Amino acid sequence: MAFIHRFDDDCPREEEVEIQAGPVRLAGTLVVPEPPLGFVMFAHGSGSSRRSPRNRFVATALNQVGLGTLLFDLLTAAEEADRANVFDIELLARRLIDTTAWLCARPEASGRRVGYFGASTGAAAALWAAAEPRSDVAAVVSRGGRPDLAAPRLRQVTAPTLLIVGGRDEVVIELNRQAQALMRCEIRLEIVPGATHLFEEPGALEAVAELAREWFLDHLAPIGQRPRGA
Repeated sequence: MAFIHRFDDDCPREEEVEIQAGPVRLAGTLVVPEPPLGFVMFAHGSGSSRRSPRNRFVATALNQVGLGTLLFDLLTAAEEADRANVFDIELLARRLIDTTAWLCARPEASGRRVGYFGASTGAAAALWAAAEPRSDVAAVVSRGGRPDLAAPRLRQVTAPTLLIVGGRDEVVIELNRQAQALMRCEIRLEIVPGATHLFEEPGALEAVAELAREWFLDHLAPIGQRPRGA
């Protein structure tokens, strides 16, 4: 599956960053096309990090159409050693909120809309953060997500939300259908045929990237600035 490049000559700028999130500093990778149409922040799942090859694949597809991306570690190395932190959705959501404030304060993000891409437990954190009363998140995409872990907050989410689940991930499909029934925002469930939870099958991750690309372009890109042919 081919992705449409918005720029022929200009490569996005990539920067390793440190983010102050409450009492800790988190490592991240910020990629900024010139000019960015918007920014997507990635919240990885349990046992993963900002170096997740699946999230980086999706991030590259977004960069190719002019969307900036921020992949960052939700926990420090010491915090990850305590497995309870990995499933502390409220803690992860607070980190996401703090990091969103950090990103929006940077000049390259000024006036740009921000979206969340969450995987597995990271999707629950993204939805929890998006439900905050002062949240200005413009769109959410969940890949193989566990929205049930954010059940107390789902009705408060106002950002348009896309739920992507593998067709063979039957338990997670049902959890996402239950979440969809609870949510009041613009909400869509997409099932990728033949895919399992990690979308490792041929073409499965490409399908995720295309769905995410279209959703974020529709909800983040300024009117009239969507890449031609995208």
